[in-house]
Amino acid sequence: MKSREELIGMARRIRLDIAQMTWQSGVKGAHLGGSMSIAEILAVLYGNVMKYDPERVDMPERDRLILSKAHAAVALYAALHEAGYISREELDGALQGDSPFFEHPKKDLRHGIEFSGGSLGQGLSLGVGTALGLRMKGLPSKVYVIVGDGECDEGQIWEAAAAVHHFGLRNLTVIVDGNGLQFDGKKTEVLDPGDPALRWEALGFDVIRCDGHDVEALQEAITRETDRPKAILAKTVKGKGVSFAENETAWHTGRLTDELYHQAVEDIEECYREALGVHD
Repeated sequence: MKSREELIGMARRIRLDIAQMTWQSGVKGAHLGGSMSIAEILAVLYGNVMKYDPERVDMPERDRLILSKAHAAVALYAALHEAGYISREELDGALQGDSPFFEHPKKDLRHGIEFSGGSLGQGLSLGVGTALGLRMKGLPSKVYVIVGDGECDEGQIWEAAAAVHHFGLRNLTVIVDGNGLQFDGKKTEVLDPGDPALRWEALGFDVIRCDGHDVEALQEAITRETDRPKAILAKTVKGKGVSFAENETAWHTGRLTDELYHQAVEDIEECYREALGVHD
């Protein structure tokens, strides 16, 4: 079990790798903002919560992660490197040349990628089918689905959520990355959902709100036993850790110049020190 400090360190490395992949991809860039906002979520899942084994990639009883907001693929690749599925050499080549690690993830069990992703709104439906299949096989595995709050504009999310309740899929947990921004602007201005907790509760979920950058709060929320399927509403900051990208819609996707990359690295290190409570 990793300590709080180790999880914070893992989130730091994930952010550094996100910045490096974005920079090395050149003019293509990457989805920086929404990748940075889920670093702690991924650190807690792969660091302390999920059951997996990179030496047995098809282990039936492994837990499954579905990144429904699949444009944040670089964050997933960085986490899978931490988990032992992707080598440093492979990670350094992501988004470039003939690399199998694209702007959106392609199913590749050898590298720990459970599902292909791209079109928003589909991941929770995949989660429903996966959770049902695991239950039918009598496997103890759990399914974790990360969705974006902007992605929740998609009607398919709510159809799938109704199915989760209907089938009583307690082996499935939804984690909403609530960074408040999407490609077109502020979430509340594009399509105001009111209080999202009321929607999830109305569909039969136990709802837990937490700080999506507090690793201890995240771990408690994700591992808490509930009587119903669980929806975790994680309050996050888009572009977290990078001063020029935080809460900036323009950094939903973008490229990093040499100057911006070095600034991002400095900012991420400062974010790490702040999370540890270290003051210069």
